[in-house]
Amino acid sequence: MNITDTITNELKALGSAEKAAHLSYFFKTGKGQYGENDRFLGGTVPETRRVAKAHAGVEKVDLQRLIQSEWHEVRLCALFILTIQFNKGDEPTRTKLVDFYLSNTQYINNWDLVDLAAWETIGTYLLDKPRDLLYRLAESPLLWDNRIAMVSTYAFIRQGQLDDTYALAEKMMGHKHDLMHKAIGWMLREAGKRDEPRLHEYILHHRREMSRTMLRYAIEKFSPQIRAQLMARP
Repeated sequence: MNITDTITNELKALGSAEKAAHLSYFFKTGKGQYGENDRFLGGTVPETRRVAKAHAGVEKVDLQRLIQSEWHEVRLCALFILTIQFNKGDEPTRTKLVDFYLSNTQYINNWDLVDLAAWETIGTYLLDKPRDLLYRLAESPLLWDNRIAMVSTYAFIRQGQLDDTYALAEKMMGHKHDLMHKAIGWMLREAGKRDEPRLHEYILHHRREMSRTMLRYAIEKFSPQIRAQLMARP
């Protein structure tokens, strides 16, 4: 048995049909929904992390098989392994892993898969580099590329670098998908934790362009009075 089968079987053993059914509903796998045809084993994120940690040394060819799995948790495990290897790797290793990640974004095809790895790998990699890549991802026709671009800025926010979060938010503000409205609002909220006056000023200038969902997420940490004023949109 190869390592790909071993990891898949370990994750299958941790799952349950009841949990899989719940996750299939939660992650919108129905016809026409954003997670259409995704399949779940019914495992949890902590369990998947433990399996990834136990097999963190897998080779690239095995990582490729894992990221292409039909099973959601197996793809997530691949991303956790990639993140472990990235955090331990030197610059050439990190570059190869980022290239691998970017060549497989079609398999990073649900919001949790993006959110649990994008900022820690792509965002961290770009901390000391130009950010052109994120603006190209923002222009991609693939929803997941767009979310990767936005969520990756969390790594910058953690270092007090807020400009790209605001620039990408403005660039994608008219996005048609609710998942992007949530991601943009979330990152704006995180930026506001670092500089609340800047977020407040940004909201004042853009609230009429923002969806209700995006606005609600962005102002979540403001006082009830300010939230009410901003949601009123006079």
